[in-house]
Amino acid sequence: MALNARNALRLALDPSGILVAQGITPDAWQRAFLMDESPQSLLCCSRGAGKSRTTSAKALHRALFKPASLVLLLSRSQRQSGELFRYVKEGYRAIGRPIALAKETETQLEFANSSRIVCLPGKEETIRSYQGVSLLIIDEAARVPDDLYSSVRPMLGISQGQLVALTTPWGQRGWFWKEWSSDAEWNRQRIQWQQCPRLTPEWIEQERRSQGESWIRQEYECSFESLSGLVYPDFRDKCGCDMWIEPAHGQRIGGMDFGFRNPFAAIWGTLDREGVLWISGEYYKRQAGLHEHAATLPKDVEMWYADPSHPTEINALRRAGFTIRLGTSAVQAGIAAVKSRIETGRLKVNKQRCPNLIAEASMYHYDPDRPGENPVDADNHALAALRYIVSRIDAGFVAAYMHGQKNSNPYPAVITEPLPEPSESAGSRFRKIMESEHLWQ
Repeated sequence: MALNARNALRLALDPSGILVAQGITPDAWQRAFLMDESPQSLLCCSRGAGKSRTTSAKALHRALFKPASLVLLLSRSQRQSGELFRYVKEGYRAIGRPIALAKETETQLEFANSSRIVCLPGKEETIRSYQGVSLLIIDEAARVPDDLYSSVRPMLGISQGQLVALTTPWGQRGWFWKEWSSDAEWNRQRIQWQQCPRLTPEWIEQERRSQGESWIRQEYECSFESLSGLVYPDFRDKCGCDMWIEPAHGQRIGGMDFGFRNPFAAIWGTLDREGVLWISGEYYKRQAGLHEHAATLPKDVEMWYADPSHPTEINALRRAGFTIRLGTSAVQAGIAAVKSRIETGRLKVNKQRCPNLIAEASMYHYDPDRPGENPVDADNHALAALRYIVSRIDAGFVAAYMHGQKNSNPYPAVITEPLPEPSESAGSRFRKIMESEHLWQ
């Protein structure tokens, strides 16, 4: 496409020309979206609707026709944001490179008019350095973690930039679903398969027979389906509390799960005299050193229970003055102990103070294709910290579970009697966990 003065004017007035130049006939919703200048938009789209191509055209148009614009393309991974960036470059070539490039790398285009388009992975430390953002595009937004979303919003405060979040739904969880369901002022657009001529009823029926009705509702009809196979399906309803008065008497305890690219997660609260565990606070931080965690964690916690696979970090925190014991690494037994507390009303969580713990409980699930195994190892950082607490304060329950006993009566929260003698196979694993702690004192 030769971009003479007439074509340039037409393109300035109609961004969908970027799609036309690539041989794409824009759908009605694509034209309308590209003309829309709402401060913040949620784009909930069917698979195959062309949402990535459309937002790439919006990014390129902003950079070309608004000089000195900073456009950021963000996704959960570098690969995903790189795909969106590839569409931007294809659009730029298709319209004849109307403005020269001052710089081009694998992740950035800098134009002669001082605009930049930068693609970024979902890492908090690479985000915070950007200010004055004109347009922020979050691709596959339903899978971008809540804490990352919270860290990027402030970039738009001073610049009054535009935020566009696009995705196919991914269950009733995460910040995108919360914003979609909230009363906040968003331009919300739901693009179902019927609005995309390239998706035929015959294809949808074939997908329905292959993948099932729930898959069609989520992937093609943009329905926020409840995630099947949740580990703790009743967590929010049975444990979540909006506000409470902190128990006046009891032991202040906490749990830690170590991470760097994955978040370091800590939760804490009070185990009262009746054995109810009240979780009242959390700390959730990516890409930060142990010294920063140590400076932030509350000092009134009497005992922490931590991931036993990180002796170096545990020793460092002990030298910093924290009292730490090892959590139990037996995942299934720990999950069973947490479930027992949920079912018997002995676990309460402050929803306002522990948003990441609540959010993880709506995502942590079993793989339906691998029944009987541990849950999918994701979305379980604050939940792991909770499991480390419960596996120790309910050590009798854990021992009995590993021993193979089935008892509907909950074990006491504080164990005062010797643990039951397990069988040789299960008991040896349990003793290794419990007895190895002296090596780290």
